[in-house]
Amino acid sequence: MAIEVNGKAIETTENGYLVDHTVWDEDVCKAIAESENIELTERHMDVIEYLRDEYINNAGNQPMERAITKHMSGVWGEKLKGKDLYTLFPGAPSKQGLKLAGLPATNRKGGY
Repeated sequence: MAIEVNGKAIETTENGYLVDHTVWDEDVCKAIAESENIELTERHMDVIEYLRDEYINNAGNQPMERAITKHMSGVWGEKLKGKDLYTLFPGAPSKQGLKLAGLPATNRKGGY
């Protein structure tokens, strides 16, 4: 499968995850978000940047939802609950967030 971004075909898996995370940029992110019916906000991008940083700079780490919630609580200066992130990523922050971040799908089941 593939998505088209700025006239280029970007290869994706059957489930819509990028095959090559290095082709990701904000335009690719916007195209994936549109296909997921998500209107990106600054908070979405904060989570996406965190997920990309963890994966690229921390040996392929894909944080679970508890870690995402804890980190974003610090970034945003407020105590978050898991459901707060589900308002941003209804398909699960640790799954749909990875998709929008252009990262491989995780195989784990839960967020904790």
